[in-house]
Amino acid sequence: MAVGYESLALLIGIATVLGIVAEKTRQPKVMAYIIAGLVVGPVGLDLIAETEMTALFSELGLVFLLFLIGLEINLDEVRDVLRPTVGIAVIQMVLTFALGLTISSLLGFSLTTSAFIGAAVMFSSTALVVKLLTNLDEASTLPGRLDIGILLVQDIAVVLILALLTVESTSPAQIALKLGEIFVMISFIAAVSLLSSKYLFSSILKKISGNKPAFFTHGVAWAFIFISLSQYFNLSLEIGAFIAGVGLAQIPYSRELQERVRPLTDLFMAIFFLNFGLSITGGSLQAFLPEAIVASVVLVLGKFLIFFFTVDRFKFTPETSFKTAMNMTQVSEFGLILISLAITQGFIAEEVSGFISMVTILTMGSSAYMIRFKDEIHKKFDHILEEFEGEEKKDIEVESLEGHVVVVGYDEVARGACKKLEEEYDVLVIDRDSSNTAELSRSNYEYIYGDFKHGEIREAARLGKADFVISVSPEKAVNDRILEEKKRESVAIVKADDIEHAVDLYDRGADYVIVKNLLTGNRLSEYLELYLEDEELFEEEVEAELEKIRGDNLSQN
Repeated sequence: MAVGYESLALLIGIATVLGIVAEKTRQPKVMAYIIAGLVVGPVGLDLIAETEMTALFSELGLVFLLFLIGLEINLDEVRDVLRPTVGIAVIQMVLTFALGLTISSLLGFSLTTSAFIGAAVMFSSTALVVKLLTNLDEASTLPGRLDIGILLVQDIAVVLILALLTVESTSPAQIALKLGEIFVMISFIAAVSLLSSKYLFSSILKKISGNKPAFFTHGVAWAFIFISLSQYFNLSLEIGAFIAGVGLAQIPYSRELQERVRPLTDLFMAIFFLNFGLSITGGSLQAFLPEAIVASVVLVLGKFLIFFFTVDRFKFTPETSFKTAMNMTQVSEFGLILISLAITQGFIAEEVSGFISMVTILTMGSSAYMIRFKDEIHKKFDHILEEFEGEEKKDIEVESLEGHVVVVGYDEVARGACKKLEEEYDVLVIDRDSSNTAELSRSNYEYIYGDFKHGEIREAARLGKADFVISVSPEKAVNDRILEEKKRESVAIVKADDIEHAVDLYDRGADYVIVKNLLTGNRLSEYLELYLEDEELFEEEVEAELEKIRGDNLSQN
């Protein structure tokens, strides 16, 4: 049996292989990591055992997972739907807890164990749902906003439950008092995090943002400040990490921080789920296999119906209720965390981990396909959903970037372009020059600080939905991405370093190429005004300039 660094290397290697398989089969990587732990652990080949090293890395995985989830919670993005999502989340959690408690009791578990199972299954997977909705470009739709808002409330509930499990008191009055204290302390730390991130740490990041390694280390250090503060108040590490992430999510640098922290988070998170698989014994997995299959079927169907009827109760349209529910039928990774902590605290038997692991794997696996194919499934049940329609059911109008302008970089040329286009379009600027942060934060433009080459930043900008893309960056990788990912009919104006590069960009589909030193900001504004007034004349002017550029390029060669 491998120990120490050899075991860690073997674990990561197997997880990498299974992660690739999961990617190819469109399954969440969380499942691949748990299965990898099962394969090499006591359940499978018995090659690796849980060690102090894997346990330490596992704890760091949970800390960084909650930090990253916090970083992804931008309160502005869920403000439009925050009121209904709180109501939906509370009702759904209560009903799903009751469903989990009931099905577990019927399957033969004790009342205490059934209560913990009910708590474990009442959450949906933030990591899975947010990732898939982002990949499918659905995070900004109304069902996506509702789901993200619900997940935010669930995440807060998880934080409170994690804190509650550390309470040693058994008297209801003492538990209530302790829960009140915990709530006050969490509220205090959250207020400190939000205010200090906005007024202190944002200034620090602005000064060091050009130094990417320092940008990363300062972000992680800031997280550990709140982890330490959380520990000072006798709260868990995870609570401090989550609150630190939520505070940082509200500042302009959050997207870039996500990109910097994600690789480290992915590594530690993989080890967390690998270690969970290692901790499961063969007997516990096999003992509850039939029960896990039954529970998974009941939970997927039950969670869908609970979400559907709860969202419908808040007078959303049947389509919105259906799609919101389809996204949320899985058991969360937090279910594993709660069961693991309950076992560590001695509340339930170790064998329960096998049951909840199987339920998590089965529900996540089915849910991944349900999310991807919900439009096709919706069409199959459209005639049934018509029965739930009514005049009083209306969807909330949510702001969503579509048909907008994406501007990459912010110099004098870009400033002129933005002023010209803001009369006709919503404008979003992506820029990594921290000296522009204050100006852009005060402007009427949407603004993302970060490197356009990062995938999540392009997804946040909804590049594929933009009508206009302008890049004043001469970086080949940036302009290549624009031409590859923009929608076919959108206009792309990009920048080249020289004539040869300009010809290449034209050949690849650019509508206009800004050649360095050949076009001023005023000239670009003139071309944009021409496009807005007469698109055909704009195309003629571009064709004439392209012919000139091709001629200059041939003469140089």
